[in-house]
Amino acid sequence: MAETLLPTTVVGSYPQPEWLVDRERMLNRPPPRVRTRDIWRIAEPWLEQAQDDATRLAIRDMERAGVDIITDGEIRRESYSNRLATALEGIDNDNPGTNLGRSGRPMAVPRIVGPIRRRGPVEVRDMEFLRANTNAKTKITLPGPFTMLQQAQDDYYGDEAAAAMDYAAAVNAEIKALFAAGADVVQLDEPYMEALPDKARRYAVKAIDAALDGVVGTTVVHLCFGYAYVVKDKPWKGYHFLPELADCKVDQVSIEAAQPKLDDLAMLRELKNKTIVFGVIDMGDPNIESAEIVASRIRKGLEYVDAERLIVAPDCGMKYLPRAVAFGKLKAMVEGAKIVRRAHA
Repeated sequence: MAETLLPTTVVGSYPQPEWLVDRERMLNRPPPRVRTRDIWRIAEPWLEQAQDDATRLAIRDMERAGVDIITDGEIRRESYSNRLATALEGIDNDNPGTNLGRSGRPMAVPRIVGPIRRRGPVEVRDMEFLRANTNAKTKITLPGPFTMLQQAQDDYYGDEAAAAMDYAAAVNAEIKALFAAGADVVQLDEPYMEALPDKARRYAVKAIDAALDGVVGTTVVHLCFGYAYVVKDKPWKGYHFLPELADCKVDQVSIEAAQPKLDDLAMLRELKNKTIVFGVIDMGDPNIESAEIVASRIRKGLEYVDAERLIVAPDCGMKYLPRAVAFGKLKAMVEGAKIVRRAHA
């Protein structure tokens, strides 16, 4: 069967039902770096079963919207990163550290007290559950090594590059296990490469390459300016860290272009060997885009990227949106892609 031109996907998260999480509590705090069990409405003996049910709902919504490559919605996570980051050996979860978030405010973060190692599977059951509940192509996401390090307090290494490489080794083992569990695509979330580009230039790509060493399967790295709910005013002049990924081992680079209104996308020409996962849905706009607005954004991307190398996606994760809005935006994204696809038929 021929591959779909301009396939659609999601970046990762989908809104968690209000019967599962206390959304008001979640919305009134930054994305957590340490475990925050108080957001769950379901008691521990029944929490996994409830998360299973909510994950099925997320999968069905993506399927009903017509999305080509779907995720589990990250329904089991308190944030995109803390599920893996707090599961690693070398982290003292009982005595967290403090670090500055992207907003500049101090936050509780994992505290590194020993060598970072993967204890065992973290998201493998999530992937197995996703694979068992859909016939669609699947993607699962992990926080990348560079970003996890920036979201931690290092009381052991004293050498950021060395710490990043140990994070990379842990991520590498998890990625291989996720592909073995049936993933079609594995995505690394690395928003801090954009937030800290000078530091990223020193060792981020080396760490990503180490995380992908020996991996067989389609891989993505996602860069963004932060959740729209948290970061309201996004820069319009473009990314500070993107061409550096041209020679990285990753297959696809995922960016946001809708909310920050990136009109000058010439930087994408420097990634001619990568597939671009192109953000066309604005997570900061509570209104549902029309299919034609989405189509116009896709056409803008096609001025810089061949249609065969472009995947259509939201800007970022959708967890902070109301579920009805998220579903409407996915449907508009799929219909917008169909409009453009017909023109290329």
